[in-house]
Amino acid sequence: MYAFFAPYFAASFFPGDDRAARLLSAFAIFAVGFFFRPLGAAVLGSYADRRGRRAGMTVAILLMAGASAVIAVLPTHAQIGVAAPLLLTLARCAQGFSAGGEFGTSSAFLVENAPPGRRAWAGSWQQVSVGAGTLLASALAAVMFATLPEEFLGTWGWRIAFGIGAVLGLLGLWLRMTVPDTEAFGRLQAQGRVARRPLTDVLREHPRAALRVVGLVAAGTALVQFWFVSLPSIMTLHTGVDVAVAQGAAALGLAEFTLLQPFSGALSDRIGRRPMLLFFAVGSALAFVPAVNAIGTSFASVALAVSASAVLLAAYAGSLAAVMAEQFPPEVRTAGISLPYGIAVAVFGGLAPVVATASVIAGRFWVFQAIIVVLCLVSGVVYWRMRETRDAGV
Repeated sequence: MYAFFAPYFAASFFPGDDRAARLLSAFAIFAVGFFFRPLGAAVLGSYADRRGRRAGMTVAILLMAGASAVIAVLPTHAQIGVAAPLLLTLARCAQGFSAGGEFGTSSAFLVENAPPGRRAWAGSWQQVSVGAGTLLASALAAVMFATLPEEFLGTWGWRIAFGIGAVLGLLGLWLRMTVPDTEAFGRLQAQGRVARRPLTDVLREHPRAALRVVGLVAAGTALVQFWFVSLPSIMTLHTGVDVAVAQGAAALGLAEFTLLQPFSGALSDRIGRRPMLLFFAVGSALAFVPAVNAIGTSFASVALAVSASAVLLAAYAGSLAAVMAEQFPPEVRTAGISLPYGIAVAVFGGLAPVVATASVIAGRFWVFQAIIVVLCLVSGVVYWRMRETRDAGV
């Protein structure tokens, strides 16, 4: 929601007449939130390993809903001065903290509840939920952009969007409080094997697995943030495409990405994690530059580029939760996933919109494209060198 509505609320928090500079400031705060993900991952991941997966998920969504509600009612810079962007930054930090603990905890919850031989399929629903939530935000943004006056979007429209997000967060909180914890965590409790310091155990006993997770995630998170979150704002600056047109095309690609993931997860359970991940890395390295440079001002040009990339990203996302969970024993699984994943998303996902926007403003968009290709190749090397974990126990 933040990235979609940044062009409209940026003026409320950052004074000045330079639209590009205001947008860059808004994305800088977007990136700051990502850098709180590792802290949230360390704290909430360890909490979930000690107190249970359900407990960790409940705290995470409570923080996210609360921070969204705060953003919805924040005073503007004209009303309270520099305190406005500072409060916006604090709310984004709370969101980043929440998201940092969310992925590892929910991934462990799904994979540990999976039927035998269907871990990737079950784990893919974590990313389906992310895609569905982002798609809902994208669809809401597309409808609002197409139907509401720009003046209203810049004053009250973006606040309504964040308010809707807060209400949906409370619904998710109720759902999470009603589900039982996993049998795997129950066995740990019954056997007295619950880790007292799970994060310390990860760093001491599983450092290579933690580094491997960073490599697993690097390219994928940068591409997800580019294609499905920040693309409309960036391409409006780069090609002049109307933001509503780009938003609609991005929403279409996101829907494709979301719908394909369970099929990708099922295929990963059949043929393995490595083939699916290598397909993503090699395909993205070859396709990214042509796809980006094919984008013009038409809906078709944006939709074609995003849709092609959605197929490749679905191959990555469908295996991700399972392959990360399979790197760690259950005693430290959520901390083991959460911290390196949070670091990777902070560095590569959080900076992607900032670097892309800055490179467009500087007239050096090719620099961002080169960085993405290099990330794909680096992740590809990690996929090639890792052992296949499809038949590993959890």
